[in-house]
Amino acid sequence: MAQQLLMPKATAVWLVDNTALSFDQIAQFCKLHPLEIKAIADGESAQGIKGLDPIQTGQLSREEIERGEADNTHKLKLSEPKVRVPEQKKKGPRYTPVSKRQDRPNAILWLVRNHPELKDAQISRLVGTTKSTIEQIRNRTHWNSANLQAMDPVTLGLCSQIDLDFEVGKAAKDRTAAHAGGGEGDTLAPASETESGYGSSSANEDEEIDAAAVFAKLSSMKRSDDSDEDEDEGR
Repeated sequence: MAQQLLMPKATAVWLVDNTALSFDQIAQFCKLHPLEIKAIADGESAQGIKGLDPIQTGQLSREEIERGEADNTHKLKLSEPKVRVPEQKKKGPRYTPVSKRQDRPNAILWLVRNHPELKDAQISRLVGTTKSTIEQIRNRTHWNSANLQAMDPVTLGLCSQIDLDFEVGKAAKDRTAAHAGGGEGDTLAPASETESGYGSSSANEDEEIDAAAVFAKLSSMKRSDDSDEDEDEGR
């Protein structure tokens, strides 16, 4: 199994706050976009996410960080893991330990506020809750709504950053596909256009009627003039 950085956003937060690495270096290491790293530095993104020290987790060495700080073209490399973790096999319903179940409403509130694009089923998969609980927190009818505080489910240990990023990415793709499905051909013409078309046709009919009346009058006048000329010649 390929070696993979754990909790890339939390790691990026720590690197931004604690090192002199460039945005490009952090983005390359955490597999994020440089603009997203800039947003984290400006406080516009990853609010509420606690930084994760990659040195403590054994994924990056202090020497590697110093090499990157000295040379902004240096690409950071993951440290070799000291322990090989067997690949986890998927996967029944998520089990939440009893000690952490009281934190689920806070995590749901954080997800609802920070990722409104997530569906109830996705939130349920992430933190192991029920649809009715999610609806109560969305509608502020939960029995403990007054005391809830939005908290990152990754920080609480209810889900991994990888799972959260996966669900957010999936929701974004679904939303983009839904917007792309609608086209201009699906909309009705405005009432003003149909009404103006109706009015113009009536006006055209009136113009045709008036023109016919004028020509008829002219014809009768011409016949009258011709008869008067015939009478004069007879005299």
